[in-house]
Amino acid sequence: MATSPIGAGRPRTRGIVLNRIRKARTISRVELAADTGVTAATITQVVRELMDLGLVVEVGRGASTGGKPPTLLQINPHARYAVGVLFERNICIIVIVDLTGRQVARTAFPGTALLPPEQALSLVASRVDALIETAGVDRGKVLGVGLATYGPQDRQAGVLLTHQPTAEWFRYPVAPRLSELLGLPVLLDNDAAAAAIGEHWLGAVESRTYGCLYMASGLGGGVVIDGEVYRGVSSNAVEIGHITIDVNGGPCDCGNYGCLGNYVEPAAVIRQALKESSLGQRLGLDPADTDVMTGFARIATAAVAGDPAARTLIERSARHLGTAAVTMTSLFDLDLIVLAGPSFTTAASIYQSVIEEEVQRRTFARRAHPVRVVTSVSSSDAAAIGGAVLVLQGELALLERDVRA
Repeated sequence: MATSPIGAGRPRTRGIVLNRIRKARTISRVELAADTGVTAATITQVVRELMDLGLVVEVGRGASTGGKPPTLLQINPHARYAVGVLFERNICIIVIVDLTGRQVARTAFPGTALLPPEQALSLVASRVDALIETAGVDRGKVLGVGLATYGPQDRQAGVLLTHQPTAEWFRYPVAPRLSELLGLPVLLDNDAAAAAIGEHWLGAVESRTYGCLYMASGLGGGVVIDGEVYRGVSSNAVEIGHITIDVNGGPCDCGNYGCLGNYVEPAAVIRQALKESSLGQRLGLDPADTDVMTGFARIATAAVAGDPAARTLIERSARHLGTAAVTMTSLFDLDLIVLAGPSFTTAASIYQSVIEEEVQRRTFARRAHPVRVVTSVSSSDAAAIGGAVLVLQGELALLERDVRA
């Protein structure tokens, strides 16, 4: 993989200061010293270094408190960029974000469910290259690519540990191979975890501790604790789609029985719709169609439009997801659940309303504090943006790394 363009191994103060400027959006040197506990002289030196690197710029004067008005600082958004990729069996979304996390370019195309890994990744690489070029982004300023996809996965090795969508993907080194094709560092992560941390980075939620329910063709979960994603032993934590809700339920591909995903995911809702012969026929659903997200979107659209049968199916899915939300709030004592992912987009209002009702009625700690359920500000792009954000966050972690022996 390529080395960090910003320069790994710099004193950690530089990363702390840069991150504080990013969070504040606009801040003076005096405020930086007060917020970080770093001396004014050190702040002056570090800010000068960051400006020399082009990462920070001066943007005018602040309000005077009696003396000379302070000079205000901001992140230079065009100094660096990151690419985020949602790699899904039914959809692929690619975004480019600047150093503040703001989206500057986007493309999407049908997923790669039936393609072998080499062909699928070559397609993704070509689309990333094309997006960088059409967006007019200097490739030398691109820090890397965050690849958000399903699990289980070996995040450190960049390897998938699943037979989904086909057996060829099992133990396939998706991150190293995509990195080789692009000539850029590639960071592999769980799509739900990426979506969760993206919400925090972009300032979309005020809380530093919250949960995220993520649904594309599958269902996942993420929990952010004090601003950091909860990882677990192998970075495969909070797989909420694989909690048992029916001990007598049918088998799941994961090896468990009665998994939540078998009742709420798009494929499950389509199966339920096909049992309602008139609904399946009216919506043109095909049991052999591998594009489950398109079929699911038809059901969600019909539900929002007032179709009683479709509405019943979406509300049933939402009630089961309410069990997931209640479980997350009870395990982690959360006061906020964010709904993110492409499959929530069309019927977001139904899901939000039903899930919040279940949470308010059933959460263990509801008498101690309220629990809110909100929809993601990034909507269907949440995981892709989160993937890019993880690259930016990793860059800051390099800057913050303590070089003391």
